[in-house]
Amino acid sequence: MRYVALVSALTGTFSLLATAAVAQPAANTAPIKQFTQSEKANPRLARTLGIPAFFALPDSARGAIPAEIRTTDTLVDFRHPDGNGKTGLRIIETARRGMAERLAASGLVQTGDLILSFWPDWGGAGPYPNVQMGVSHVGVAYVKDGKLNNLDNPLNAEYNSPSDLRSANYKEVFHMHVVRPRGLTDAQRANLMAWVTRFNANQGKIYPSQLSFNADYNAPKFKTGQSPAFVGQVARMALGQTADKVALYCSEFAWAVLSLRDCDPERGANQFSGSGLPSCVREPMTPMLATGDYMMSRGRRANAGLADGPLLAIDQMSLTPEARATMLDSVFKQTKSGNKMSPGHRAVAQQMAPKFAPLSLYYKGVYGSGAEKQQATAISDAFRKDIPQNYSPTSFLVNTLLPTDNPNRTMDYIATIVVK
Repeated sequence: MRYVALVSALTGTFSLLATAAVAQPAANTAPIKQFTQSEKANPRLARTLGIPAFFALPDSARGAIPAEIRTTDTLVDFRHPDGNGKTGLRIIETARRGMAERLAASGLVQTGDLILSFWPDWGGAGPYPNVQMGVSHVGVAYVKDGKLNNLDNPLNAEYNSPSDLRSANYKEVFHMHVVRPRGLTDAQRANLMAWVTRFNANQGKIYPSQLSFNADYNAPKFKTGQSPAFVGQVARMALGQTADKVALYCSEFAWAVLSLRDCDPERGANQFSGSGLPSCVREPMTPMLATGDYMMSRGRRANAGLADGPLLAIDQMSLTPEARATMLDSVFKQTKSGNKMSPGHRAVAQQMAPKFAPLSLYYKGVYGSGAEKQQATAISDAFRKDIPQNYSPTSFLVNTLLPTDNPNRTMDYIATIVVK
């Protein structure tokens, strides 16, 4: 009997070991690649993307990537032909089928990254889509079971089911920027993964009865000088605790989730049971005013503004004053019709329409002197008083355009996914 029991135990052990071995992910045997410039691919991408130069980014926006990238996807260091050799994009050309697995295996997208929906056809479609740099939406990335996944608000099936960028919403998105919060540690990524797990587990209870979608991108919950109480509300929802209902737009939700990166939902759940915010909550990026003070002062601690994206990109192209003035003018012109703006973005575009004429004077005036510079300062001051601090989907990309040693720079651009 002892012999039979021993054989049975050993057989069971071997069976478990065999099962575990089978369950291990296969080694990534894809070829090793890097982003390289290509005289053949560059003109092709310039034609197919058809983006203005200020939709591309300077090299200073880029964050670190693995020295060796194993993937069967095509990696191109695209240089925009109108960017004076100073702007471009790291392009990942990929097929939809198997995309989530390949991106996860390559290490190019990691838990805690931000996935920005990018629409090249917004370029030239008018001042608002130009100033937004073609960005409409943002979700939080996480890697699970060998796949890249997304967590988005609206926290519903249209955006999150399935969560490996194959939901109804993401099937319509063929271009995505990847932006990475700087300095994320393994512990912070583990915390974010734990929060994501709870959001996914309680999705049906949370949305839309507790968390709903706010379509007004000009009405952030963040209030200058006040504690961001909505982050605590979002955390309590994920923890299954009693929480007041709150409406957040996509980038507001992403900002709130990243604010929880130092909070362990397993050990520190009781910290959220009160009305206050625990000390572990920390904003991932300072919300931006409409215009920043960086372009006026060039100060090391100056910040960018929500509407500064194209201006910051053009500023780093080292253009002649004449060429720069022409490109600055192009930001505020509509050269084509038709784009895929959501009703929320269309409403903001209409709301903002009267502000683009003075914004164009601000764009030009930062390079002027005397009365022109004074006018730009006055316009900027008026915008900063009129529009509250915010975190639009584009703001995460704008943040990457600050100098690398600026303490307000908390985001890095990693790459742009192009689905073939």
